[in-house]
Amino acid sequence: MEILRVENLSKIYGKGENEVKALDNISFSVNRGEFIAIIGPSGSGKSTLLHILGGVDKPTSGKVFMDGCDVYAGDDESLAIFRRRQVGLIYQFYNLIPVLNVTENITLPVLMDCQKVNEERLKELISILKLEGRENHLPNQLSGGQQQRVSIGRALMNAPAVVLADEPTGNLDSKNSKEIVELLKMSNQKYNQTLIVITHDESIALQADRIIAIEDGKITRDEVIRR
Repeated sequence: MEILRVENLSKIYGKGENEVKALDNISFSVNRGEFIAIIGPSGSGKSTLLHILGGVDKPTSGKVFMDGCDVYAGDDESLAIFRRRQVGLIYQFYNLIPVLNVTENITLPVLMDCQKVNEERLKELISILKLEGRENHLPNQLSGGQQQRVSIGRALMNAPAVVLADEPTGNLDSKNSKEIVELLKMSNQKYNQTLIVITHDESIALQADRIIAIEDGKITRDEVIRR
C-alpha cells in the first residue's frame, strides 16, 4: 500500500549562471513499511531530496504526497504540523538541544505539538535505545552513539508514518554504526514504519528492501533487493 509518492520533483538553487539543479524531474513511490536506501556521490541531490520529503525544504516544482495528501498544498503552519506528526528526521550530527536532557530532547516534538507525552511509549523507547539511567543527562554528557540514540528516540516519539535518516551512522565508529542500523531496522519491523536512509555505506544499503541511486539530481537506479 502506497504511503509516499513523488511526482516530477525538481529543486533549483540560484539563478542565471549560478543556477544549480539539485533535483531534476524525479518521480517514484514508496509502500508503507518499506526500507529504502538512497545512495549516490556527494552533491548528487540525496540530502535535498530527503529534506523535501521531510517538509524542511520546498521544491521548485513537482509534488510530494503523503498518505494521499499533497504536502506542499497548504500554508507554513500545515507544513509545520506535517513535520511534527508525519515524519521523523534523523541527522548525521544529531541536532540535539544542548540545554535539554535526554527525556526532554526525545519528547520535544510532542511538546511542540502541544500534545500529552505518551509515558508508556517514552519508557519503551528509553528501554529499546538502552538509555536507562541517562534520562537526565545533557547531550555533552553522552557518547556519540548515545546522542544518536536520543535523536532516533526523538524521531520515533510521535510514531511517524515515515522515518527519514540522513547519513545516520556517518559520525560513528563501526560498532555504534551497526547498533544504530539495527535500531532503525527494529523500528521499521516492530512499528511497521517506512524507513528511508541516505547512506554512503554499502553494507547498510544492502540491508534495505530497495536501493535508489541518484546522480546529478536524477534517479539512475531503482532496484528491489528483497520483498
